[in-house]
Amino acid sequence: MADQSRELAERFNRQMRDVILLLRRVSMDQPITVQQLAVLGSLQSGSRRMSELAAEHGVRLPTMTMQINRLVRDGLVTRGADAADARVVTVSITPVGAETLRTARAQRIDFLADRFAALSEDERAAIATALPAFDKLCADSEESSR
Repeated sequence: MADQSRELAERFNRQMRDVILLLRRVSMDQPITVQQLAVLGSLQSGSRRMSELAAEHGVRLPTMTMQINRLVRDGLVTRGADAADARVVTVSITPVGAETLRTARAQRIDFLADRFAALSEDERAAIATALPAFDKLCADSEESSR
């Protein structure tokens, strides 16, 4: 069982790498980086602490600070303070940032929809069937990063 899990993990890792690179190429013409788009996505549901963003994205706080500085400069996010602790820096997405995120996501979704359309009905069904397992696979890591 452990050997099967390891083999599946290796195949999954390769496939995810390929998917990530494919989606990065689709996003090349965006005015901001893929990493910055990911940060915008993290802010879509509301204001977040800088430390939470760094942990979620697997980077150190200074690296996240550099990303946020660029996003602030471009008017895509704003900084704030936590109401309970003024020492805590929070970040919120601006309307321009939300539109940038919508545009980038629409571009990716259109691209993927075209790719999915080229698959057989059985292949699309197999992917749809696997999505709940992907949700479960990612759930633990999302919860532990918050």
